[in-house]
Amino acid sequence: MDAQLRQHLLEMAAEQRRVHTELSQSGEIYQGRPLVPRLAEVCRRHALALEAIIKEHGWPEKSLVGEDGSHAAWFVLQHAIERPDLQRRCLPLLREAVAQGEAAPAQSAYLEDKICFWERRPQRYGTQFDWDADGRMSPWVLEDSERVDEYRAAVGLGPLQEKIEQFGGDEHRPADVERYHQELAAWAKSVGWH
Repeated sequence: MDAQLRQHLLEMAAEQRRVHTELSQSGEIYQGRPLVPRLAEVCRRHALALEAIIKEHGWPEKSLVGEDGSHAAWFVLQHAIERPDLQRRCLPLLREAVAQGEAAPAQSAYLEDKICFWERRPQRYGTQFDWDADGRMSPWVLEDSERVDEYRAAVGLGPLQEKIEQFGGDEHRPADVERYHQELAAWAKSVGWH
């Protein structure tokens, strides 16, 4: 195992969590942008570092960086939403790691759904949520609502209803949901999602 690489990945994920928590607590993160400037800078820096790691080592698998290090790599990738090219390139690498028992199945499910969300395609596993027309945080469009729990169970996720129930109040709901979606779509186009 590469302890130094593992530590680097853990530190990147910890910094992202810390900055996200600080911005959540201040309310800045819910101002209608997918990434506020301070968090965007951290995510950009980490995406570049992860890209360099992947170029040298391939996907950071459990046997290389430990289970927590591999999870940290996925966490950094999952938040690299300004880098659709990187997320798209890494999905097959992550799927291969899952097939070899070197990454958790839920990780590729989350990444697949994240890509579908930003490309505005239906998601399979119900991991991505957004404000609906009624101003409620709801699952993004599902590929197959009848089978979503079956798909989730296959990758180790609990029933979708449990996840829905975790979303409580609407204190962070945008004042104008339609405008929020327009701004989100414009941002997604500007970084190359569609």
